[in-house]
Amino acid sequence: MKILFDFFPILLFFAAYKFFGIYTATIVAMAASLCQVAYFWFKHHRVEAIHVITLFIILILGSATIWLHNAMFIKWKPTAVYWIFALLFFVTQFIGNRPLIQRMMDSKLTLPQFIWSRLNISWMLFFTLMGCANLYVVYHFSTNTWVNFKLFGTLVLTIAFVIAQSFYIAKHIEASEDRC
Repeated sequence: MKILFDFFPILLFFAAYKFFGIYTATIVAMAASLCQVAYFWFKHHRVEAIHVITLFIILILGSATIWLHNAMFIKWKPTAVYWIFALLFFVTQFIGNRPLIQRMMDSKLTLPQFIWSRLNISWMLFFTLMGCANLYVVYHFSTNTWVNFKLFGTLVLTIAFVIAQSFYIAKHIEASEDRC
């Protein structure tokens, strides 16, 4: 259910684009992101960093898209978000006592420290490459293709990456349990 909540603004953006075009879709995505953060705040009395970062970026780039009537700004939004996440994963590799992925999943998994570092680096690389893939589609394909890639392509790539990581983690969880 959480993945549906996280993809809520993207799904609404996609639907609005298909019926009304890029500028209406941008406004819908901005409103949906704002509603997403507000709903989460009222329900849990806290906000998640991923939602706040995404909201901040979509409000800035979405406003530029609407104000300047240039869709390129909203097309850059996924890349901006991906690269901010990549930077966060990179920075936590060197600052603090645990990488970001370990902070996010430590309560659910016990893994050796070098595995946490590898996972963190792999997420950093994944987000960096996803940002590059978004830019490639932005500059080499139509807006319609980009919108489809934004929803379907990134979803498939993310699921494939998570599955690959799950196999890697499972291998090391079994190895950790064997040593005990």
